[in-house]
Amino acid sequence: MTAVLPPYPATPALPAPRRLTRTEDGELLHALLWTAGAGRRAISSAVLGGGIGERAWILNAQVAHGYRRTDPERHLASLAADAGLSGPGVGLMTAADVSAYAHARDTGVEAFVTAGVDVRGWAARPGEGAEGAPEPGTINVVVAVPAALTDAALVNAVVTATEAKVQALVESGHDCSGTPTDAVCVIADTPVPGREAHAFAGPRSLWGARLARAVHRAVRDAVAEGAQGGPGASGVTHGTPLAGY
Repeated sequence: MTAVLPPYPATPALPAPRRLTRTEDGELLHALLWTAGAGRRAISSAVLGGGIGERAWILNAQVAHGYRRTDPERHLASLAADAGLSGPGVGLMTAADVSAYAHARDTGVEAFVTAGVDVRGWAARPGEGAEGAPEPGTINVVVAVPAALTDAALVNAVVTATEAKVQALVESGHDCSGTPTDAVCVIADTPVPGREAHAFAGPRSLWGARLARAVHRAVRDAVAEGAQGGPGASGVTHGTPLAGY
């Protein structure tokens, strides 16, 4: 008997981002803006709009190298206001050039990754963590699932995305689990009465498997572009569907 998988929307779970530019600290900087629309909620480790909740937009802003502001949440909120955004959203930041993002999709799941791996390492190492304001993250993962997920499944999705990121880094020849300040945002439909909310998003679940493949591909492509200074340096993005899925 052939298994019948649930359909997914023909429209992307998260449209391609709008590119924004600004001049700050004497540098031309970029940002990526996604509008998620109503009925979506996110789980994120972002400094602005982190945690779990309804979110209408996602902003991934580039900041200057050597960033030393101690109020990144206020800074991101100001950038969001300048972009005309209102309501709850997610704000991430990175010193990487976000115009060189990588994009991969897998059976309805959309993954967008910006990456810079100049400062990287393994999560577990001797010594205490540093105090003070964190540096801007260098690998930011934004992934959208066109289905409703429970709270537990959202947490599971973050774990799955992180595992896929590490797999891509190791397979790309990087002896690390990431950078010290990576951030992730997973956005999905808000559960509503009468509609199934998926309880699992591990790598062998229906949506977790798709999420893992999409994130793995996007991280691999983003890291390769950054290392080569190739297509990503000129702002060319990836968006080819994964064959066979």
